[in-house]
Amino acid sequence: MKKIFQIIAISFILTSYVNSAETSSGIVTGGNIYELPHWFKSSFLDFGDEIEDAKEQGKHVMAFMHLDECPYCARMLKESFLEGQSQTFMEANFDVIGLNVRGDLEVTWIDGNNYTERELTEHLRAVATPTIIFLDLDGNKVLQLNGYRDPQSFLHALEYVQSKRYVEESYSDYLSRLEKTDIYDFRSHAMLQTVTYLKNYSEPLLVLFEDKQCVECDRYHEKTLNHPDVLAAMEGFLFVRFDADSSQKLVTLDGRVTTASKWAKELDVTFRPALVFFNSGEEKFRTDGIYYHHHLSEALIYIKEGYRSFENIDDFKAAHREALLKAGKNVDFSE
Repeated sequence: MKKIFQIIAISFILTSYVNSAETSSGIVTGGNIYELPHWFKSSFLDFGDEIEDAKEQGKHVMAFMHLDECPYCARMLKESFLEGQSQTFMEANFDVIGLNVRGDLEVTWIDGNNYTERELTEHLRAVATPTIIFLDLDGNKVLQLNGYRDPQSFLHALEYVQSKRYVEESYSDYLSRLEKTDIYDFRSHAMLQTVTYLKNYSEPLLVLFEDKQCVECDRYHEKTLNHPDVLAAMEGFLFVRFDADSSQKLVTLDGRVTTASKWAKELDVTFRPALVFFNSGEEKFRTDGIYYHHHLSEALIYIKEGYRSFENIDDFKAAHREALLKAGKNVDFSE
């Protein structure tokens, strides 16, 4: 039955894009070719051994999970891994090991089980690239970052792990205590609505969390949230925004009275801007990291309709992209 629904969904996607039977195929653009830094540790991917080796040096282990031609991976590597304060800090305090999320190399993970790189990606629910996993000196996962982080945000994560603050507090609590400078004025958006009562709301809902210290929010509005493809995909959503540092009261979908800051912590969103997608009264997806216009519009379409027919977003994305290309539309992964 699921297969039948998938066929119907794919047919719907195709008819949404095909203009004529003679349409030529589209092309995929916007990928970035990159290489992992030379100082990443050469590894046999037995993380039990890697943790013991790092422990002798007083280091933490970091797994950098990436995808070939991933624009976010390329950007983050350039900004934080090839130069600057974070790069120096990592070399001194971390053993960094690269994993390809679609790779076939065998990995012995911290649970003692063997996985291919691709299987480990599914096991860890690494839904964005890069996904960065931090392991403590005893081999426990202490932090997972799903998606791009700007240099300052990434340095906060490095300092949190290196100083072992994870022993005493969550990462979201740690971030809330940091002294930060206000640099961002909340921007308007044509589709934003001022709604704080969300009890029993069952239609597609998009919740944006920002704060006044957000490094990426201006750029995100300009490049992504106002992109024509994103605006089109947002049709049918209730789009609301909350200041993640605010004591503004709101009522959640399950009827609880809380504040914007408390809800952001409960949802454990640790990057700004963050988007949390709901439908049928439940969270279906989130982008706790930067998504460019194609990936964001794709996620919106999935939450609005595709999740009912596809078991996961990766299956939907594959079908959606195939439909676009067959309809002569280019798939552009660039910002």
